[in-house]
Amino acid sequence: MAVATAKPTLSPRAASAKRQQLIGKIIVNVVLALICLVWTIPTIGLLASSIRTREAIATSGWWTILPHQEFTTTGTVQLAKETDLSQPITLPAELGGGTYSVDQITAGITLPDGRHVAWESRRNRLLALQGQQWAANTNFTLENYQNVLIGRTYTYTAPDGSQKTEQGADLSGALLSSIAVTVPSTIIPILIAAFAAYGFAWMRFPGRFLLFTMVVALLVVPLQVALVPILRDYVRLDLNGTYMGVWLAHTGFGLPLATYLLYNYVSQLPRDILESAFIDGASHFTIFTQLILPLSVPALASFAIFQFLWVWNDYLVALIFIGSQPNVQVLTMRLADMTGSRGQDWHVLTAGAFVTMIVPLIIFFSLQRYFVRGLLAGSVKG
Repeated sequence: MAVATAKPTLSPRAASAKRQQLIGKIIVNVVLALICLVWTIPTIGLLASSIRTREAIATSGWWTILPHQEFTTTGTVQLAKETDLSQPITLPAELGGGTYSVDQITAGITLPDGRHVAWESRRNRLLALQGQQWAANTNFTLENYQNVLIGRTYTYTAPDGSQKTEQGADLSGALLSSIAVTVPSTIIPILIAAFAAYGFAWMRFPGRFLLFTMVVALLVVPLQVALVPILRDYVRLDLNGTYMGVWLAHTGFGLPLATYLLYNYVSQLPRDILESAFIDGASHFTIFTQLILPLSVPALASFAIFQFLWVWNDYLVALIFIGSQPNVQVLTMRLADMTGSRGQDWHVLTAGAFVTMIVPLIIFFSLQRYFVRGLLAGSVKG
């Protein structure tokens, strides 16, 4: 005969602790979801604005691409041509005959019967009868990106009804300049720091601890302190205004963090693997290229993301060491110029801003699987 066994029950204290743990997890997840939402909404708005027309951006917000209720014209009523727009206007009898100011009609008025009236064409004294309907502004276009990337001309209708033609902002040269600055400025410090990290971790030489301490100490040196002395040296060496100058500057500013990050990872690699390679007669260079680099991909990718984003989004270093000449300007400098010269052209600014985001997003999502592993390099032992 089977004997039924009762399920073990948790003590009140254990049940309370489990409930508090569950509540804590829920709170953390909700907070993280809100943070992600707050960071994501501006990006979505930027993307939506970059594919909308100039007229749509000027007359409605980017969120109107989502289904929503808005007033749409269901009919029109013509006022008498002699109507004085400087005086209150009495509506026709079919609209209730009320008297309203021009500003009230411009803002839109709701009649007693629920109908909505606004100007269809103020110049032509034409009123629009409007009703609320579900709508979504999905009039998208890629012309903004064409205007930004190849500088094509575009025509738009001004508020006074006239047609105007303007030249687009050609960012193709700035895009190539940013790539020419960022790629070497990312690869050079990674290679130098990888060699240095291997030397500090696995080679024994006098002053090793002192040199590593000096490298770590450089992490606290403000970037702005070094700009003027380096600029003076660049002027003497005729490096100012060249890509080589900005490569060396970004390499110097990025080496301390790269060396520290890679050292933490390389020093935790299994010693047995290196000892076996030494017994087989491998040199330090062979061990570094054949073992250390393949095993250090997570740390290398993690720093590559940091360095690439830092250099790509940099404005100050590029402005000082490259200059503001149009033929060498990077994307951040061109976008800043556009903000000053095209402050009202949101369709161009948002497209240009999203162009600057595309390459970093591709790099991040390509290497993000290594990102967390690289950040945790050397943080856990055992």
